[in-house]
Amino acid sequence: MVTADDDLAHLGAPIGPMTRVHGGFANRMYRLDTDQGSFAVKELNLADRRSTYHLEDVFRFERAAFAAGIPMPEPISAGDRTLVHRWVEGEKVPEAPVSAAYAFEIGEILARIHALDVEWTHVPVEEPTPQDWPELAARAAATGQPWAAELAGHVETFLAIAHLVDTCERPGPVVLTHRDIQPWNLLARHGRPVVLDWELSGPLDLSGELGSTALSLAKGRGFDVIEPTIFRSVLDGYVAGGGALPPPGPSWFVFMIGGWLGFTRWNILRCLAGVEAGAGPDLALSCESARNGVRGLPDMFGRLARFEALLG
Repeated sequence: MVTADDDLAHLGAPIGPMTRVHGGFANRMYRLDTDQGSFAVKELNLADRRSTYHLEDVFRFERAAFAAGIPMPEPISAGDRTLVHRWVEGEKVPEAPVSAAYAFEIGEILARIHALDVEWTHVPVEEPTPQDWPELAARAAATGQPWAAELAGHVETFLAIAHLVDTCERPGPVVLTHRDIQPWNLLARHGRPVVLDWELSGPLDLSGELGSTALSLAKGRGFDVIEPTIFRSVLDGYVAGGGALPPPGPSWFVFMIGGWLGFTRWNILRCLAGVEAGAGPDLALSCESARNGVRGLPDMFGRLARFEALLG
C-alpha cells in the first residue's frame, strides 16, 4: 500500500491520513490532502498487469496534453509505481447516454489530443490473442465459479471473438491517444468533460479509438439502449475539431471488444487463483468484472453488424 511517506514528500506536509478511493478496475487510488493542496495518488498494479506501463512516455504525453489545454487533472509526478495528479472535483459520468453537447466536446477533445506532437519511445508489440478459453472454462467449473456454466456455453463464441481480434484489418492512421475514454474515466464539471486515467495511453488505430469512445458514450449499461444521435455527436465533434474520419467497418469496434476480452480473461485468472492480491482491484471486483464479461461479450459480439450500421 502507498503511504504518505512513499516518494510523496514533494507534495507537502499531510494534513490528514491518506484515504483509499474505491472503485478502480485495474489499480488503486488514494486521496492525499497536504498544505499544498489535494492530490490523487494512483498505486499502479505492477504484479499481474496484462501489458507493461510506459510511465515516462505516459507522463510526457499527459504534460503535453495539459499544457495544450485538454480538460484533465494536472499531472504532478510519476514514480516507479505511482502516478500523482492534482485532485479534481466533479460529477461521475453514469453508464447512460451522455448529452449531445458533452459527446460533441469529447469528439473535439480527441481531435486536439491526436494533433499533439509528442514523442513515444516504445513501439507497440502485437501479440496473438490467447485461445485458452476451453481450459479456462474447465478450470472455472472445477473451482465452482458462479459463472462457470455460462462460460462453458459460450466457449465457441469467445474463440470466435479472439479470431476476429487477430484477423480484423485496421485501416489506420495510427494516432497517439488516450485509448480508454469510457464513462468511468470521465468527470462532468459544470456539465463539461474532464478526462481522467491516462496510464493506458499509447498508439492506436484511429477507428478503434473513435468507435470505442462514441459507443461507450451513446449506450447505457449493456447494449439494449444506444442513442445513434449521441454516437454521431462524438464524430461530428471530432470533425469540427479538425479530425478526419477513417472508413467505416468492423475495425471501429474490434479494439473495444478485444480490450474487454483481455480484461475479462485477466479477471477470470484472478478469480481462479482465489486469493486477494496485494495490488490492483479487490478480488470481489475482479469476480464481478469476470461475470460481466462472460455475460456481456457474447451479447456485444452478436450485435457487431448493428454497431456498424451506426456509421452509415
